Amino acid sequence: MDLIENMQNRRPFLILLAVAALLTVPLVAMQFTAEVNWTAIDFIVAGVLLLGTGMAIEAALRIVQGFWARIAVCGVILLILFLIWAELAVGIFGTRFAGS
Repeated sequence: MDLIENMQNRRPFLILLAVAALLTVPLVAMQFTAEVNWTAIDFIVAGVLLLGTGMAIEAALRIVQGFWARIAVCGVILLILFLIWAELAVGIFGTRFAGS
């Protein structure tokens, strides 16, 4: 039981580490190509989206009971992330936040 509790306490740190690792991908890509041109706002928005998604999934894993219920809730959280990301990138809904 201690191993499971220890892992639950370690998960937020691992989420932060994963977000930082994911954000280094465009940072490194910007050094090698002009195709990737992110500003500080792009990094902030991506960081907030990824961190918010990670923490929402962490909360779902702690609160929701049952394997299939957890899968469903995490799937909905990831779907929301992908829809927001797509809207910001190419504007699939045509809001004023659209990237195109």
